Amino acid sequence: MGLPVWTIVAGVVVLLLAVWTAWTLTRLRRLEARVDRARTALETQLRRRAALAAEVAREAAPLLGPERTAGLARAAAGARLPWTPDRELAENVLGRELRALVGELPQLAPALAADLSGTAQRVGLARRFYNDAVRDTAELRGRRLSRLLRLHARRPLPRYFDIDDSLGELVGTAGPGRS
Repeated sequence: MGLPVWTIVAGVVVLLLAVWTAWTLTRLRRLEARVDRARTALETQLRRRAALAAEVAREAAPLLGPERTAGLARAAAGARLPWTPDRELAENVLGRELRALVGELPQLAPALAADLSGTAQRVGLARRFYNDAVRDTAELRGRRLSRLLRLHARRPLPRYFDIDDSLGELVGTAGPGRS
């Protein structure tokens, strides 16, 4: 006669599990690539912000005074650290230094102030895109069946990048041409 029903059901379950596993592994690979691209974009914007902060320290030294100029230059140099947990601390220090300058931004060269404002907004967006990709990856890897099958278990789980990037909001309200 034919195959027992339980054999057919088991075969269908195994087939569905294999299809789901292949789909999930493909999605995890895509999410990993998305995290890498978002991290590269975030890194680019953070380096740009640090370079602009160093430029502000050079160009606005007479306006800021030696102590604030040195603090801003140190913060900009610290923000160029490699991607480590200390990087978040260095970026927060740079963010605090830049937030302290918001009142003086209209006195800076308008092009530099506008560039700093745009970069601050792009840092916020890049950080959100990166953290969204990390969240999606963590969610998919944290699902019960993914953990049970140990999908991507040997790969490190990406870390969130949490910095205070409220400078974009402050610069947007105090930047050149605004009242």
